Formats: sequence, C-alpha cells, structure tokens
Amino acid sequence: MAPKSKPKVATAPAIAVEDLFTSLNRHIQRSEYEQAIKVADQVLSVAPGDEDAIHCKIVSQIKADNIEHALSTISSNNNFHFYKAYCLYRQNKLDEALESLKVLEKDPATMLLESQILFRQGKMDASVDIYQKLQKSKIESLEINLVAGLVSAGRASEVQGVLDAMRVKATSSFELAYNTACSLIERNKFSDAEQLLLSARRIGQETLMDESLADDEIEIELAPIAVQLAYVQQLLGNKQEAIASYTDLIKRNLPDEASNAVAINNLIALKGHKDITDGLRKLDRLIQKNSGDKRFQLVPGLELKLSPKQKESIYINRMLLLLHSNKIDQARELADALPQMFPHSVTPVLLQAAVFVRENKAGKAEELLGKYAEKFPEKSQIVLLARAQIAAAAGHPQIASESLLKIPDIQHMPATVATLVALKERCGDIDGANALFDSAITYWSNAMTEDNNLSVIMQEAAAFKLKHGQKEEALKLYEKLVKSHNNIEALVGLIQTAAYADVEKAETYEKKLKPLPGLTSIDVNALEKTSGAKHVENGPHLGNNNIEPNEAKTSKDKAKKKRKRKPRYPKGFDPANPGPPPDPERWLPKRERSSYRPKRKDKRAAQIRGSQGAVAKEASNSSSGNMKSNQPANAKGSSSSEAAVQQPKPSSKSSRKKSRK
Repeated sequence: MAPKSKPKVATAPAIAVEDLFTSLNRHIQRSEYEQAIKVADQVLSVAPGDEDAIHCKIVSQIKADNIEHALSTISSNNNFHFYKAYCLYRQNKLDEALESLKVLEKDPATMLLESQILFRQGKMDASVDIYQKLQKSKIESLEINLVAGLVSAGRASEVQGVLDAMRVKATSSFELAYNTACSLIERNKFSDAEQLLLSARRIGQETLMDESLADDEIEIELAPIAVQLAYVQQLLGNKQEAIASYTDLIKRNLPDEASNAVAINNLIALKGHKDITDGLRKLDRLIQKNSGDKRFQLVPGLELKLSPKQKESIYINRMLLLLHSNKIDQARELADALPQMFPHSVTPVLLQAAVFVRENKAGKAEELLGKYAEKFPEKSQIVLLARAQIAAAAGHPQIASESLLKIPDIQHMPATVATLVALKERCGDIDGANALFDSAITYWSNAMTEDNNLSVIMQEAAAFKLKHGQKEEALKLYEKLVKSHNNIEALVGLIQTAAYADVEKAETYEKKLKPLPGLTSIDVNALEKTSGAKHVENGPHLGNNNIEPNEAKTSKDKAKKKRKRKPRYPKGFDPANPGPPPDPERWLPKRERSSYRPKRKDKRAAQIRGSQGAVAKEASNSSSGNMKSNQPANAKGSSSSEAAVQQPKPSSKSSRKKSRK
C-alpha cells in the first residue's frame, strides 16, 4: 500500500506578509487601533502563531479598551503573562493580577505594575517600597508616582526629602506640583499648598497648550487641580468661595468622572445636613447596588479611578445623610455592607453602632463595639471612646468607665480622670474614684514633662475628698499643694478644711492671706453679732464702702442732673399755632372709644321664614334669656350677642335675588 502523501500547506509570498506588517505598523503609529487589529488578524490568517502579530493585536486591543478581547487573545497564548496581569488590573481583579506577575522576573516594568496594583489595593507602604527600589532605574515620571504613594501612605513629611534626594523640583511638571501640594495639605500648610496649586495650574496650561490641546481638553486635564483648589479654600475657612467653586465644577459636568465625584462629595460634606434630599440624589447617581445581593459599588467609571479612601468617604457621607433623613432601613442595609467593602477601616463598625443608637438599641451598640475592640486591639482606642460615649448617654456609667479604663494612653489625662471620677461617683463607687485620683497623682509626681498637671489633679482630688467627708486626707493634699506650688486657691481650701479639724492651723495659714481692698473699715466681730445682711434696693456696693459721705452725695447729685434736650416736633408743625389737641383715645381700638356707635341691625336677617305662625328659635331663646336676666349688657356684649343671633345669608346668587322680590 502506497504511503499517503502529506497535504500541501498554502503559503503566501513573503512579500505579502511584509506588506501586512508595514500596514500594521503604520496603523499603530497613527493610533488607528481598530484597523491595526484587523490587519493583525490578516497576518495571523497567513502565519498562525506569529508572536509579533499576536503581540501587536493584544497591544492594539488594550489601547482600544477592548480588555475582554485582549484577555481572550492572551488565553490562547500563554507567553503574555505581563499583559494578562495588566488586563486584570484594568478590570480591577487585583488579586488575580498579582498572581499572574509571580511567574515573571522582577524587571522594572513588572515592578512598576506591581506597585500600581498594590496602590489600588490600598497597600500604600508596600507600593512606596517598590517605587523607592526603582529610583535607580530611569523610568519616566517615577517621582510623580512616588510622591503620590507617599501622600496616600500618610508619609507626607518624607516628600521634600525624596525630592531633594532625586534632585527634582516640585514645579518641574504640573503633575508633580499637584502631588506635592497634596503633601502640604496633609501637613496643614494650606496657604503654601494653595500657591503651589496655582503654579501647577499655570504650568499645566502652558504645557498642554504647547502640545496643541484644545481648550476643552486642557480644562479636563486640569480638573483635579481645580477641585483641590476648592478644597484648600474650604480648609482655609472660605466656605462661600469653596461652595461656588464646587457648584461651578459640577454644573460644567466635565468628562472627568473622578473630579466630578470628588466635587460632589466635598460639597455635600461642606453643606452638612442642609439640603439632604439634593445630596442623596447626587450620591445615588454615583452609587449602584448589584441586583440579587446586598453589595454596593460605584458606577464603573469611578470604581477603577478613585482610591479606597475616596470611595469610603462617599459611602460615609451617604450613610450620614440617610441617618439625618431618618431613613433607618436604608442606613442599616448600607451599614451591614460596609465592613465587607472596607475590612481594614474602623469607620464601618462605628456607623453600625450609630444605626443601633438611632433605633434606641444602645445595648446592641455597646456589645458590637466591645467585641470589635477585643478582636482588633490595635484599632480599639476610637471604638472604646465611642462605646464610652454611648454608654454614658444611655445611663450605663459602669460600662462607660470600663471602656475608658481600657485605654492606657489617656488614663491620667485631667479630662479622662474627671470623666472617670464622675462616672464612678454616679455608680456610687467612691473608693474607686479615690483610687483613680491617687493613681493620677502618683503618675504626675513621677512624670518628667513640661506640661505637668499635678497641681490640677491634687486640687480636684482634695475637693473630692472633702466633699465625701475625708477631711484629713484632703487637708494633707491641700498642705502639700500649698508648700509645693504656693497656690492661692489651694491655700483657701486648706484654711476651709483645717477649720473643721485643726483651728490653730487654720488661723496660722489664714495670716498668709492678703487683705482684700475695701474691707479695712469693717469690724468683723461686730458683723458676726448682727442678724445678717438685708437686701436694700439701690444700696451701695462693697467696693464703695471707702467713699466719704460728701463724695457720695456729690456723685448722687450729679446722677440726678439730666441733660436738657430741645423738643423735636413733627415736620410742618408750628409750636406757635398748634391747632386743636389730638384725640386722647386715638390709640384705643374703635369699639372701645366713647364715640363708637355699633352698626344698625339688618332688618332682613330677622325675617321669619317658614310656615305661617312659625317663630324663630333664636328669637325665642333671646327673649327667654332677657326674662331671666334684667341686667343691662355693655356695648361689646350686645354686639357679640347680636352677631350670634343673625342667620347666615344664602350662599347662592339666585336665592338672594328671589328674596328681594
């Protein structure tokens, strides 16, 4: 049996493939990516598996934003892991993107993509570490991304040092100037940030005009700078200017979705609980809820462009507006979804507790915050403070004091000690309050700080002990305070306390008090024998005891003398011919004047309608009333009774015409 012949493969001439690659290159250079994809498909139909053609097709699909098609092309060719990771990054599938990068070597391009993925995940420190390793590599605009990463990681204080080390000026580009201005905002240098933002806007306009961009395109590129300038105005206290800037940006409705979203969010935060309905309507345009589950997400254009911190801020503002508008069901639904959306943030659990408080379920809020503090001790301080506040407002002083006692950093601060003592006193735990004072005194006695609060704590502790009958301990504290700080208030407290137990000591310390001015002529012994002070209207004050009688009389005569003023007359009034005097009753209502005469009674109202011989019910009642009471009524009473007797007039015009005939 003869062997089968191999099928012949039709091959195109080599010059045809070269022409296709020439056309492919021309389309890519002209940014005609859709045409480039078609030509790449023609090359692959002639030479299947050509890596250069596949490479050009994938890049063109990415440039044309056909990410799904690019992933489909990559899936059939396993040699493009970097582009696969980038496509997954564009689709916000960040974990899968990092997995794709693990099989690649750590070259500058791979490290740069990894740092951007970490930045979007909110892992700012890890992203900054990679950027710092890339400083030796000659990557364009590396300093812009590095400064942005430092600001997002909360390391704004390192920005100037990094710029100096890289020998780069902040005004070398408008993007770098913008990011450096953001670092100044984080450091509360708002005026410097405003000046740098103005410079960034000027540099950006000049740069983009040199690139022959249209005015509309330049405005879109510089939109983030405009939003940040409005934010600086807000921080500087120029609220009206900031509101006008935000409103103008929103009205222009620029294609920059991220800048619009930030402007809307900042405007709502600036207005607060004013115009809640409008704020909710604007935020609802930015947030969408997936059908079939309770997960929220921003509209597609924002989900990829905003940082996790910006996204969280938008959700928080919507949550607060829902609470202000008393939409508890929607607020609870959003609060339950936020912990899964932002697992590393403490704000969602605080919002969940706020919903419980609005539902009058303070116990559930305290339980929720307590469990969170135990699970995440590194984030427990703000949670315990919120728990203490909720418990104190709900009348649970024991839970409030327990929460505050779990925060060691603020245990001995005067405000914390005062709050804890008040809570312990409300619980009836006087010994616990005394122990708190003793612990605070020991701490501040050993503290080597300039801002030493020992005198404040000791004085409050002595007053508390004296209030609760511990006079000897209070006396010791006052005496230590007087010897160490020579405080006049402590000296007064010492004398008052010693007067209960040791009169001789009280008299000894009493001599150290300076005499008050104005009390030299007062005999204290004679004052004690009197029955006490009596209230005298317009009597002399204590400070006037030293005034001599003649001086007092002179001052009294001076006070009696009043300045004579020339009378002022109305315009056109002649004092020589004043005319008739005005009516003395001109300020009284008309019906109370002596000249008032009530209107005549309408005879038609008293006409009797009905069958012959009928009598009006009101007339019979009034006649019976007159028989019972012979006392005459005044003018006001008679007018009101007459009004009550009158029958209402017919409502229709036809009935009025008939009655006149």
